[in-house]
Amino acid sequence: MTTRLFHISDVHFGVEDPAALEAFARAVADERPDVVVCTGDLTQRAKHSEYADAQEWFASLGVPVVLEPGNHDMPYYNPWERFTDPFRRYNRLNAAVGTGFVSPDVALVPLRTTVRAQRRFPWSDGVVTRDALEATLADLAALRDDPRTIIVIGHHPLLGPESAPTNPTIGGDAAFAQLAAAGVHAVISGHVHVPFDQLRSVAGGPVMRMIGTGTLSTRLRHGAPASWREIICAPGGVIETRLRLPASAIMPAGEAATQSS
Repeated sequence: MTTRLFHISDVHFGVEDPAALEAFARAVADERPDVVVCTGDLTQRAKHSEYADAQEWFASLGVPVVLEPGNHDMPYYNPWERFTDPFRRYNRLNAAVGTGFVSPDVALVPLRTTVRAQRRFPWSDGVVTRDALEATLADLAALRDDPRTIIVIGHHPLLGPESAPTNPTIGGDAAFAQLAAAGVHAVISGHVHVPFDQLRSVAGGPVMRMIGTGTLSTRLRHGAPASWREIICAPGGVIETRLRLPASAIMPAGEAATQSS
């Protein structure tokens, strides 16, 4: 028995790609995955109208939905709300369309990588705070000796590219090391709008899989097309993935992809 996830990210309602959204929704209707997981940047500027469009679209999918916010999902034009209650609009959306998800094959554990403000600018890259990491580690402790595949979901990749001199996610190295030590099999994320699937480690520690998907918006980067990822899980850390593309997209180099019309 296996559980199939459709992983999307960076939908960016406000600058969404209607053709990519339609292709994805058609794939969901035809194939009925067990759950759709969206790892953030649901909106472009966290406007009420963008959240309303996101709510309508996610509700229309007709399958369980698991959400995590991204840096774009906190108010952009309302600084007071951003500092006093940054996830109010996201929480309202999550209450409306987010669902509980239980599987005999996989457990999904959230990790918040977004903060209302940072000491650097711009505020787009990730930050894993002590409180956020401790909350995730507490959830993982409750899963100790659980035979299922354990996947942590967050918006920002915990590690930067292997060739990068520094990690853009503050606290990402420490978080990666502690999650890997806790027995997490994979972390799935978005943010960079470029898909990847890597085995990584920190300072010679345990190896953990990092899996990222592309965007379903018009904000394409580095030549990567709009995409989503199909993830099939069985207990014990068994994970298979396929990158999925709208029919009009060009397959990125180095990825085996399936196109959906």
